[in-house]
Amino acid sequence: MIRSINPTLILIIMLLVPYTGSSAADLSGDIASLQHEWARIKYQTPENLQEAQFEALAKTAETITARYPNRAEPLIWEGIILSTWGGAKGGLGALSLVKQSRDRLDKALAINPMALDGSAYTSLGTLYYKVPGWPIGFGDDEKAEELLTKALVINPDGIDPNFFYGEFLLGENRYQESVKVLNHALQAAPRPGREIADSGRKAEIQQLLAEARKQLD
Repeated sequence: MIRSINPTLILIIMLLVPYTGSSAADLSGDIASLQHEWARIKYQTPENLQEAQFEALAKTAETITARYPNRAEPLIWEGIILSTWGGAKGGLGALSLVKQSRDRLDKALAINPMALDGSAYTSLGTLYYKVPGWPIGFGDDEKAEELLTKALVINPDGIDPNFFYGEFLLGENRYQESVKVLNHALQAAPRPGREIADSGRKAEIQQLLAEARKQLD
């Protein structure tokens, strides 16, 4: 005779077995998916199509962030996608997007400032030097440099922190410093799985280097 299972016993077992939620492998896979799609849109998609595609990707990122509460990594990538969407959108209409981006990055820093090699510092510092200052926006060059240098302390040889700090220095007319930092960015080790992003970033570095060297001639 097959004995029926007591539903109360099933509930007790479920309560006693620890729930681990989504695994680290799931998180890594979701982050890799966001990274790849972001790079595809930014570096392989015509500019007139980027705004709509970044908007769609931002919705996906929001879903992933909700899937991993109290994890900094999805917040960082949601912030990056929102800010890049704002850049594609342009104008005053982008301001609400970059404010949302700042919010996500601030939350990521509060959870784990070391996540993704300090990428929240890099992205937040970039916002502070690219967004207009008061009364239009929250831009602040002093704050930007503070955040960008913190990123470099965590990841001194990374392509992104060196690229964005080099770009900042160029904008501040600190050309020799900019050339030094940008050259260091070119020496960054390849990132497995991020070949599209690395290739696109290196092209951007070369453009900035040409501009900085022109100013030094």
